[in-house]
Amino acid sequence: MMRAPEFWYQAPGLRAHLLSPLGRLYFAATRRRLASGTPAKLPRPVICVGNLNAGGTGKTPTIIALVEHFNAQGIKPMVVTKGYKGKASAPVKVDPTAHTAEFVGDEPLLLASFCSTWVSKERLPGAQAAIEAGADVILLDDGFQDPSLYHDLSVLTVDAERGFGNRMGLPAGPLREPVDRGLDRADALVSIGSDIAQTAFLNEQPLPKDLPHFRAELRPLQTGMQWQGVRAMAFAGIGHPEKFFATLRDLGMSLAGTQALDDHQDLPVSLLTRLEAEAQRLNAQLVTTEKDAARLPVAFRTKVLTVPVRLKFADHNRLTALLDTLL
Repeated sequence: MMRAPEFWYQAPGLRAHLLSPLGRLYFAATRRRLASGTPAKLPRPVICVGNLNAGGTGKTPTIIALVEHFNAQGIKPMVVTKGYKGKASAPVKVDPTAHTAEFVGDEPLLLASFCSTWVSKERLPGAQAAIEAGADVILLDDGFQDPSLYHDLSVLTVDAERGFGNRMGLPAGPLREPVDRGLDRADALVSIGSDIAQTAFLNEQPLPKDLPHFRAELRPLQTGMQWQGVRAMAFAGIGHPEKFFATLRDLGMSLAGTQALDDHQDLPVSLLTRLEAEAQRLNAQLVTTEKDAARLPVAFRTKVLTVPVRLKFADHNRLTALLDTLL
């Protein structure tokens, strides 16, 4: 997936207006898809974590936070995902010791370290396989615009700093469906970002009064690693690489160089060899994200340090109360 074009998050200009007919067609296609068929109701609760924007909005850290919540309650969650860029099609339970990012995708490899994760190009068979394997609750990665499964809870995530961009449909803007229609269908909204970004987001985007809204922020996980003063050559293939680089600076690292890659970009040995040579030239340590680390070839896994982040909710008790209504 290519990085989101900057014009998506600016006032609509010439490119956006020229592409706007395609954006309206995309909205119409989403509306038709949602109106087709009857969603299957499963015997276990299904929580969909989705978005209105294409690109990185914080779905994966939100799912990890929900997994950790259910694990702490003695409830067995399982994740079902399509495994973006992976080759697996029929339901496959991800095995981090045997599967590669090329086969199941990078995010499933990361999620599988927290709970059982199933990759399936069709979400319904994947969810059924998870239930047969003993899932108490299904966490559906994406799928807010997929009508095949009934969602007992639909949670939208949004980057508070970027919001919903120019509010236009793909490819004129970042949206898969109109904001108002999407918020009306959602059961909860998680906005992710700093207090300043959260305030600006709410000033720009009035929310439905009856829509539960949760503020959250990504924070580095305390692992005991002393990052202060580390000279780093950082690379990231996520939705917004610059946010990862800002996190490293906040940790006290000195960034000798950065390489922003496309979201889910492959990490061939040739690219990593070039980055390694650049790090050596700069007398710096290679550093990347957890998601990118899942795509590293075996030969580079000991050469690259990983900085994990976790989602911190401003009001976790209110979120807990909402989740408790499902089980």
